[in-house]
Amino acid sequence: MPTAPIPPHVPRRAVLRLGAALPLLSLAAGAPRAFAQVAPLAGAGASFPSLVYTRWAAAYEKSSNQPVSYKPTGSGDGIKQISAHSVAFGGSDSPLTAEDLAKRKLVQIPMLVGGIVPVVNLPGVPEGRLQLTGELLADLMAGRIKTWHDARIAALNPGLALPALPVRRIVRADKSGTSEGFTKYLSAVSPAFAQEVGASAQPKWPGEVEAAEGNDGMAKALKAAAGTLAYVSYDRVRRDKLNGVKLRNAAGQWVAAGESGFRSAIANSDLSRKGDDLASLMDREGLESWPITMTSFVLIDAAPAKGADAGPVMSFLYWCFMHGDDLTRGTGFAPLPVTLQSKLAARFASVKPLDGKLPPYLGL
Repeated sequence: MPTAPIPPHVPRRAVLRLGAALPLLSLAAGAPRAFAQVAPLAGAGASFPSLVYTRWAAAYEKSSNQPVSYKPTGSGDGIKQISAHSVAFGGSDSPLTAEDLAKRKLVQIPMLVGGIVPVVNLPGVPEGRLQLTGELLADLMAGRIKTWHDARIAALNPGLALPALPVRRIVRADKSGTSEGFTKYLSAVSPAFAQEVGASAQPKWPGEVEAAEGNDGMAKALKAAAGTLAYVSYDRVRRDKLNGVKLRNAAGQWVAAGESGFRSAIANSDLSRKGDDLASLMDREGLESWPITMTSFVLIDAAPAKGADAGPVMSFLYWCFMHGDDLTRGTGFAPLPVTLQSKLAARFASVKPLDGKLPPYLGL
């Protein structure tokens, strides 16, 4: 069977990246290039990567005339909705196990990498100046430190005028992959936090906390009140000009969140070394590595009723692999390693329509 031609406007770099998927493309060579005049592809789930997904969707619609919508409802809801087939794809920052994927009949695809950042609203404290160790951050989030001018915080921040304000914690109200990633890190660096709170997508926080919906709700609540502490994705720190905390990483360096720190975490993990898309990116080695780095995933139906039903969403995700890197740069997220991307489009072969027909999809 001849190989399907690659459209001339597809970057050569992207073609090399997805060389492993060409046998699949040849089978779909007769498929239409776009899915125009149809209902929007609906996605829902993780708020962590939602601004990037929205950016991808807008660019894809210009390229294909296929509208795509994405609602940042939280990872838990994304998993719930794709499992119920009420959306074309679900976003999650909490990867499912192979057993759970098989049970739910889903295919899981990593899309990008980003970071969770503790943020504060502290009058008089300049942006990016507050330094906390992971252990101290865990004590703050567990409610064990009550005021911002606590001696332990002051000892890490000599010369910084800390306000005599009570610590007010803002947490996610929804079931959230961001919360799960954040509490995984805190549990790893603090045995006391692991025992008292633990890692969870919807943790039971000790004491009195304020709850907010999604990353955007967290940012809004933080800006509304002095003395607050929250955790959001790094892109919200940039967009909303929030005061991000510096953390001490595994190399003992004080680091601020940023794309270079996420790339360092990737390079020092099995995500890069072995292509393991479930590998932890938390607290990795490397002088620049940001300690709370995580991968975000998309889930799609592994057994749609018809092959034609799966074609539009697979075309969109394939297009994201082909063009997403350039659109991701400067957003506060980092692309997946090229060596991993070259394998992921072949994962679409795991989609087995019940009518036995191959889903028609092509890179546009």
